Amino acid sequence: MTTDHRPPVLSSAPYKQIRDLPVDVAVLPWGATEPHNLHLPYGTDIIECDRIGQEAARKAVLKGGRVIVLPTVPFGVNTGQIDFPLTINMNPSTQMAVLEDVVDSLERQGIPKLAILNGHGGNDFRQMIREIQIRHRIFLCSMNWWTCIDTKPFFENAGDHAGELETSLMMHLAPELVLPLSEAGIGREKSMRIRAFRQGWAWAPRQWRKVTEDTGTGNPKPASADKGRRYFEAATDTIADFLVELGWANLEDLYE
Repeated sequence: MTTDHRPPVLSSAPYKQIRDLPVDVAVLPWGATEPHNLHLPYGTDIIECDRIGQEAARKAVLKGGRVIVLPTVPFGVNTGQIDFPLTINMNPSTQMAVLEDVVDSLERQGIPKLAILNGHGGNDFRQMIREIQIRHRIFLCSMNWWTCIDTKPFFENAGDHAGELETSLMMHLAPELVLPLSEAGIGREKSMRIRAFRQGWAWAPRQWRKVTEDTGTGNPKPASADKGRRYFEAATDTIADFLVELGWANLEDLYE
């Protein structure tokens, strides 16, 4: 709860609490529905993004920020994983249409800023924002929660997908949904043979079935709930500070 007893989470707030609520920044968490190794639920990206967004907003409001968290979008870009059972893909063009409808709604209601909280590596909102921004006055930005702080103080090897970081985080956030680590795969990732792709200056989407046998990339075995708790607190502190600063920022004077 916030200091004025109005939760900054739209999906759980009644109209009585929302109708006169001043909002400077709306936060749109955006996840995905896909397998996460053998031990984490398909909704891992949704749960992480939802909880991180809510906690960061709670902390932001306690610091004087005027923030609201929108319902989490549960589907992401999964073109490389679409052949895994019940993976749900949302194409970038569909994402852009959904995003612009959200932007249009918020803009009509006078909300000046929208921050997308991305929870899935296959999502990339930068080019969408470039295109949508020229048609709207609302300020748009995006952030990836897993890059907001350095992971090295928290994990031996964070991993890219369902590894130590995500497993630790889920053990903290939703332990009842995490299978014993003895059930998890090792998350071994195969590298592309072409050097430029390995070095990172050339890019192509990964063919997930050829990359990993268990859908994970990164070893989850060293994970613990305590590591997840410490990372969650640090990450949400950082995101909260950003939301407060963004809310107070003068859009006409963003550059030093």
